[in-house]
Amino acid sequence: MISLDTLSLFFSINGNDLIEDLLVALVASPQLVLFFEAFPGLKKALLQDLPRRKAEILEQLKNSTVPDDLAEEFTRFQHVQGLSHTDFCRQLPDLLRYLTEHHSPFSEKAQALVDNAGEGYALSSPQHQLFIQRWRLSLTLQTLTLNQQVLEQERERLLAELQQRMAMSGQLARVLSDSDEAAAGRLWDLTRAPLQRGDYQLIVDYGDFLAGQPMLLRLAEQLGRSRDAKSVPTQDAPPEAFHQWVREPESVPEEVNGLHQSDDILRLLPPELATLGISEIEMEFYRRLVEKRLLTYRLQGETWHDKVTQRPASHQHHDEQPRGPFIVCVDTSGSMGGFNERCAKAFCLALLKVALADSRRCYIMLFAHEVVSYELTAADGIAQAIRFLSQRFRGGTDLTACLDEVLIRLATPLWIDADAVIISDFIAQRLPEELVKRIRHHQRQRQQRFHAVALSDHGKPGIMRIFDHIWRFDTGLKSRLLRRWGR
Repeated sequence: MISLDTLSLFFSINGNDLIEDLLVALVASPQLVLFFEAFPGLKKALLQDLPRRKAEILEQLKNSTVPDDLAEEFTRFQHVQGLSHTDFCRQLPDLLRYLTEHHSPFSEKAQALVDNAGEGYALSSPQHQLFIQRWRLSLTLQTLTLNQQVLEQERERLLAELQQRMAMSGQLARVLSDSDEAAAGRLWDLTRAPLQRGDYQLIVDYGDFLAGQPMLLRLAEQLGRSRDAKSVPTQDAPPEAFHQWVREPESVPEEVNGLHQSDDILRLLPPELATLGISEIEMEFYRRLVEKRLLTYRLQGETWHDKVTQRPASHQHHDEQPRGPFIVCVDTSGSMGGFNERCAKAFCLALLKVALADSRRCYIMLFAHEVVSYELTAADGIAQAIRFLSQRFRGGTDLTACLDEVLIRLATPLWIDADAVIISDFIAQRLPEELVKRIRHHQRQRQQRFHAVALSDHGKPGIMRIFDHIWRFDTGLKSRLLRRWGR
């Protein structure tokens, strides 16, 4: 079995030049030109991807085998080429018969060369050399044609793949990269997985939702830019006020302690909710909502009070820290369903956009009764993002198990610079003291940061106190109406 690469080398056919011509023509095709005009950020990514494509096509040429008839004719040619003039003339009748029986493209030309000699099969030495040269030319043309056939197949395959990736990238670019070249390049890499339009439409839909919640995108960008600040005491400076949080009993959401009238939608009694579904008294429900006269559960527990003391003055200076990965933990409990669920998923897309622009990794962990993980910046990140967005939030809240998984991952070398981001309403059980101590150790000894993205104003203070930064996005009905009114 003879490879196409062997024939190309024998007949001095340069596969690199053929591939170069193919790629130049492909890039100049109308489809790609229009695509580059619409998405200039992806043009550079595609052009940087061309050397890899060239290497793949060249490897395909090397691994392609030639048809048996051509391989046998090439073997016969090599044999005849080494014959003396006398032996060649003696074997010429058999050679002509072979070329005719095997339908060689050279058979008619060979017979014509012999007929033009005018003396049977007794060719002169120059006629012998002419016969060999014309046969070599015929084999070269057959090899070149075979190369072009393989390249045409590769071109069709590559064009189909590029069209699919362009369609996907074009739809996702406005969600995940905008005009950022670094993000566009990473997004182009993520679109290698063969997905149909219906598969990634879910990402587009959540991107549209995110566009309607600009505050979520701003929170993600602020979180991505945040840096640790180090405090350095200033010598001989007068004392300054120092704020310290201390625990005090107060009426804050933690435990049910009776009923009262309010506008707290999340704590409505079932009979109040029932009136919302009856059209005749629906307006009465809204009137009582505005007047804060709906019957709701009263919650109370412990909160933290700001105690002011004096201490030596200090100044802050910021050390630029390496932008490490995101480990994002998403609460999938029942209380996070509905609008909260959409906000949590959209915020993860916003963090993915930041990660793509900063060349960071983005790892998602869903926690309820069990922890399920997705890495959105992996080679199949788009497929994993689709699976993540398809999940439904209907479980319980096991924040402890999720934080255990986070601490295990943060202890590994690949994730030692990661930022942990917890997205939840933080209406959950208190965290064990042992877990809190481990988190404090990571914060103090390893300078690892824990961010809370609170989707409710009713999170338990006992849970919230472990975080370095708390980013609030209230999803309550009143806050949603105010944000919409502000737009």
